[in-house]
Amino acid sequence: MSGEQWTWEYEEYVPERENLRETLCTLGNGYFATRGAAPECAADGVHYPGTYVAGCYNRLTSGVAGRRVENEDMVNLPNWLPLRYRLDGGTEPGGWLGPDAEEMTDHRQTLDLRNGTLERVVRYEDDRGRRLAVRQWRVVHMADPHLAALRTEFTAENWAGALEVEAALDGDVRNAGVTRYRELASRHLTHVHTGDATPDTVWLRCRTRTSDIRVGMAARTTAAVPATARHGVRAVQRFRLELTPGRTAVVDKTVALHTSRDPAISDPLHAAVDRVRHAPGFEALLATHRTAWRQLWRRAELEVPDQAGRILRLHLFHVLQTLSPHTADLDVGVPARGLHGEAYRGHVFWDELFVLPYLNLHFPEVSRALLTYRHRRLERARFAARDAGRAGALYPWQSGSDGREETQQLHLNPRSGRWLPDHSRLQHHVGSAIAYNVWQYCEASGDAEFLHTKGAEMLLQIARFWAGSATYDGGLGRYRVRGVMGPDEYHDAYPDADRPGLDDNAYTNVTAAWVLARTLALLRDLPEPRRRELVERTELHQDELALWEDVSRRLHVPFHSGVISQFEGFGDLAELDWGRLRERYGDIRRLDRILEAEGDTVNRYQASKQADVLMLGYLFSPAELRGLLGRLGYALDDATWHRTVDYYLQRTSHGSTLSGLVHGWVLARVRRAEAWRFCQEALEGDIADVQGGTTGEGVHLGAMAGTLDLVQRGLTGLETRGGALRLDPVPLPELSEYCFTLRYHGHWGVSLRMTPGSLHVTVPDSGRSPIDVELPGRAVLVEPGQSRELPLPG
Repeated sequence: MSGEQWTWEYEEYVPERENLRETLCTLGNGYFATRGAAPECAADGVHYPGTYVAGCYNRLTSGVAGRRVENEDMVNLPNWLPLRYRLDGGTEPGGWLGPDAEEMTDHRQTLDLRNGTLERVVRYEDDRGRRLAVRQWRVVHMADPHLAALRTEFTAENWAGALEVEAALDGDVRNAGVTRYRELASRHLTHVHTGDATPDTVWLRCRTRTSDIRVGMAARTTAAVPATARHGVRAVQRFRLELTPGRTAVVDKTVALHTSRDPAISDPLHAAVDRVRHAPGFEALLATHRTAWRQLWRRAELEVPDQAGRILRLHLFHVLQTLSPHTADLDVGVPARGLHGEAYRGHVFWDELFVLPYLNLHFPEVSRALLTYRHRRLERARFAARDAGRAGALYPWQSGSDGREETQQLHLNPRSGRWLPDHSRLQHHVGSAIAYNVWQYCEASGDAEFLHTKGAEMLLQIARFWAGSATYDGGLGRYRVRGVMGPDEYHDAYPDADRPGLDDNAYTNVTAAWVLARTLALLRDLPEPRRRELVERTELHQDELALWEDVSRRLHVPFHSGVISQFEGFGDLAELDWGRLRERYGDIRRLDRILEAEGDTVNRYQASKQADVLMLGYLFSPAELRGLLGRLGYALDDATWHRTVDYYLQRTSHGSTLSGLVHGWVLARVRRAEAWRFCQEALEGDIADVQGGTTGEGVHLGAMAGTLDLVQRGLTGLETRGGALRLDPVPLPELSEYCFTLRYHGHWGVSLRMTPGSLHVTVPDSGRSPIDVELPGRAVLVEPGQSRELPLPG
């Protein structure tokens, strides 16, 4: 790859890397996205042209290991890309040209982040010496979220003759983008029909099999000659272009996409045909698309030097394509792998914990919508808690269309070929992540209305769940939470146990205590009429509040050998021979799969997939974490925390892209010299595909947004707390100067520029109140229209 700060260029065609490139060259607008596959290519072992609409799910049942298993997937929708071409008298079967044709002599692909476009330049030379140049531009429109467009230019460089061009909408698609899912049912679309609306416009309609979402798609394709059309599961248009040497022929394809989930429409097909009929030409579409992207970049301005800055801009590009201002109008959550592929089935996990802190300070309306997705599913979470014999709300580890638990019951170990029980639904800490995100959003945005209504309702029910899940242990004199899994994910049971689950996961218990304490404080601070409404509606009694107070102060946090234990008994597990495994396998990130294939289990060892205890240092500042542990009756001094960091650093395999991010964040304040190595791993997680093939199945959106937040909050120590911007910067030699803008409490475009030894703050002119900026030992008010340069402690 090569290119400038705003572009990513791929100079050669490499089939074995094509899946990764298609993911990284995905274009989207927050409503839908399409992978960066070549329009000439159908889905096969190399190419996978997927298109996904946010929140469009379908449920199918499959036979797995003698059981009937139901899975809900984000649906791969009809492929709007197809556009292929051939010279008269072509020599290969069918004569169609493309990147896999032996006639191809040159291939270059450029992703332009500034303008949100994908450009391809391909050249061919056949056995008769005829040279054809093909240039394409693609957009998924950021101004009108229902439009996409493809311009193709054909130039005969040294010959004259006919070129046949075929454009299509292809309804013969399935979900086949993840190899380990291919044994499962994958045909999500049914009732595929096609037709033509005008001489230059064809259409396709279909629906999902069980969720019954109707899909309408229309394509207007224009060229210098009229098209002939034919229909089946593909709506096909064919053109015969007469080329002359050096003159360029242009084919423009404009596509509209609607589903029955869209507001203010009655028929998706009619809406698509009508929209494409009114769509302007390619040049006008490109102009408005570029304007929309220019506005996004202003709101999310980020200046970081060198290669780190270039990667961060790519990460921001993909975050904005998945979660744009258009997302604010949708009922969707944060898909862990973006709208870029089918890994994790498009489900919503806790990854919003790493995404919303960035969005809060740039696109708070998007954060509000993503939290509203959780609020709309609060009742379903309450049903889940009730079914489990608990009070409050039990949010699912994996969520999809309606908020029920979507975690699969079995998962495949590709190393052993065995289907194994999946107990990850025991990660109940997802509820604490939702509560944390509510609080962070409201602190950053000043949205008291959300906090006092939807936010308070969610916090109350999540707190109620934790209080009801805690059981009192008279011997310890403390409350315990049993039978859960922590963020580590490797450990789902004790060795030789006959049931899954672990006791007193430290991360789970500390965050549960935070939820309880924060909810109690919120109830005290609510306006009295609103507090009375909430108490009446939820039948909240004083004795319940007394229990919350007691549990929040006496939850058990296990320790061993002077460090915080990942869970009760972690220190009693065997030590792992890390050297033997690295020598034998090299990459041991997925240690659980390696050991299971050997007939062993990671449950026997002191080994973590990713940050677990150390996640506490990611969520909470050092002072806040000391206060939380102190409230629980534990002293956490710097020496104990540093020992804890060192202990888990030596016992973590980093089997998740989130792990390097968290370790870099924590080490920046503990062992600065080692922090950059983990920061780099987080930056390169997707572009280098460090997880060994997983990026081809979709980006790791949490890690991408997390690296942005590492610059925004991690290295600056930025907290939005108590109505002030509080900063406690940690300078890293490798990243000592950078600049970004924020949207804070109604102020747009607040600029923070960090340089060695100083912080420069600029607040744009407005009618808002001044911003309180706090540094260690110093606080200043920065008025709108004012800039201040503040020296940093040495």
